[in-house]
Amino acid sequence: MRLYTLLAAAKINLYLEIVGSRPDGFHELIMVMQSVSLCDRITVRSIGVDAIRVRCDHPLVPADETNLAYKAAALVSQRCPGMMAKLGGVEITIEKQIPVGAGLAGGSSNAAAVLVGLDLLWNLGLTQSELQELGAELGSDVPFCVSGGSVIATGRGEQLDPLPGIDSLHLVLAKYESEFVSTPWAYQTYRAQYGDTYLSDTQSWQERQSAVRSGAMVQAVAQRDTQALASHLCNDFEKVVLPAHPKTAALRETMAGLGGLGTLMSGSGPSVFTLVETAAEAETLADRLRSALPAPDLGVWTARFSSSGVQLES
Repeated sequence: MRLYTLLAAAKINLYLEIVGSRPDGFHELIMVMQSVSLCDRITVRSIGVDAIRVRCDHPLVPADETNLAYKAAALVSQRCPGMMAKLGGVEITIEKQIPVGAGLAGGSSNAAAVLVGLDLLWNLGLTQSELQELGAELGSDVPFCVSGGSVIATGRGEQLDPLPGIDSLHLVLAKYESEFVSTPWAYQTYRAQYGDTYLSDTQSWQERQSAVRSGAMVQAVAQRDTQALASHLCNDFEKVVLPAHPKTAALRETMAGLGGLGTLMSGSGPSVFTLVETAAEAETLADRLRSALPAPDLGVWTARFSSSGVQLES
């Protein structure tokens, strides 16, 4: 039976600004997003029955229709009627390396990999833009996870403009396995506390987007200025997540005190990363973090910036 195995990259937010509330109920965002080399391994395989099956080696990842990877396969099947009957169903195997519920887009990257894998498995000939349009129906991060690299993302996160990549940077990622942050809660809490600061119309959003595009963070990425990039790390979610999650706040403080270029929480958390220049620095900082916080449920990973999102395993 035919199969494809793909690597689905995690993402971090180097910049995340919540601009306002959209008429569709989502938030208007401005983000600089970056793929990193920490990947899940996704295999899509033809099976002889008209069905979608999901298998995963992580106990917290559902193997039913609530899994975003399942939803991705169901969406492709719906949009390409007859393909499953003609070529058979699909079994999706997820081997997790990206921590679950970490603000690293693990579920979104898995869904993106399924879109790419089914395009190959069923020989659909979809363009990257078409895959990203499908991904936008599944979640705001999925279009980025299809392409990856370095981008500025606007709208609810699905409108992407590539930036020159900085493949040289490395990072240390850390997350307590016992810590989870609900993304809907994070947005609701931010709206409750900071809604009076929201810009209220499309023209204001566009003006703010233009200011960020010409601002320090985007310029630092475009010029590959790692020192400037690290000094302008920003995540609005830290304002509400860290006070409510003192364990994650303490993790961030500890990591920031261990050195590196800069430290930030990614997405709605609770993962925290520190940027460094080299792989050796990343390993050293990771060891120092494990010594400083010898908690059994603290996961620590090293990675580097990546220029791609989903890619075929070589």
